Amino acid sequence: MKKIISTLFAVFFLMGLFNSANAATTFKCQTVLNAKGDEVKMLKDFTDNVTKLTSGSLKFEIMPAGTVVGVKETLDAVDKGLIDCGFAWTHYWSGEHPAAMLFGSPVAGGGVGIDNIAFLSWFLMGGGEQLYDRLWKEMDRDIKGFMLQPVGPEALGWFPRKIKNMDDFRTFKFRTPPGIPGQTYKDIGIASVAMGGGDILPALEAGTIDAAEWCCPKPDMVFGIHKVLKHYYLQGLHQVVVNADFYMNGTKYNKLSDHEKNSLKIAADASLMRSLAYRIKVNGEALKELTTKHGVILEDTPADYFPEYMAAAKATLDKNSKENAFFKEVYDSMVNFANVAVPFWSGAQSSNAKLGMAYANSLK
Repeated sequence: MKKIISTLFAVFFLMGLFNSANAATTFKCQTVLNAKGDEVKMLKDFTDNVTKLTSGSLKFEIMPAGTVVGVKETLDAVDKGLIDCGFAWTHYWSGEHPAAMLFGSPVAGGGVGIDNIAFLSWFLMGGGEQLYDRLWKEMDRDIKGFMLQPVGPEALGWFPRKIKNMDDFRTFKFRTPPGIPGQTYKDIGIASVAMGGGDILPALEAGTIDAAEWCCPKPDMVFGIHKVLKHYYLQGLHQVVVNADFYMNGTKYNKLSDHEKNSLKIAADASLMRSLAYRIKVNGEALKELTTKHGVILEDTPADYFPEYMAAAKATLDKNSKENAFFKEVYDSMVNFANVAVPFWSGAQSSNAKLGMAYANSLK
């Protein structure tokens, strides 16, 4: 009998160890958006994949902005462990370190012709990911970041009437992104106003701003900007490249098993491709709906916008390179990559763009 009891005790003890080792950990993650955004849908796709890859050992609770802390405190809350993980655009933290802009939204494609696909090539194959890991150390943050969602190119935005030229553009109070992209608009004389996405429609309705950009056709339609403004411009430079990221508290990340860490990395890399595919489809559907059902007029951006914005962006990039050594290191890496990759990629894409525009014009 004693032998049987001892055997049973050993079995239950081992079962307890097994269950403890495989107990699910639920990470609480706050986003900088409300629960309805397409970005949150894609974030849940990522976290669901992590849960599947880890056989349920990692689970996630996705919380909308403001659940625990305010939007501006999201990164700080992850760093201090108040929340386990967060989701935002890394250029939101450009005020803390200017190089954050180069990963979240390198203004005007870094001024070197990088689009979002070329950016991913630099990030995954050109040393960008290693520099991204160093960013958090430069910021003295206990964070492990994962790039998840390429968004660009974003639209120039929405206006109450057709823009004739840049002097005409300068007559509007214009909602822009925070950080360097928005500052670049100020540098060329635009009355740039930074505000959260959820505040755009009320501000337009109240007359606080006259024109606005947010993202792309689908997210813009979800926000209802087309209810107030009807002139829509796709071609803009402020966010040719945009990436939304997932941040995990570094101490908690380091406690994960190698399998769990690899699962996060594999799911994050998959999210890069899945997000691109998702964006092209839903933005195409939304643009068609906006122009055929909601009276939106698709306009061409004035030619003088491009040299003005590019020159201001280049001046900002050069200024930050002189003032911050890590910014310079990251930017030099992007330039070196562009010198090799952009001549090929832009040349190949130009024929695709001409073919696509010819087909788009035939649909008119």
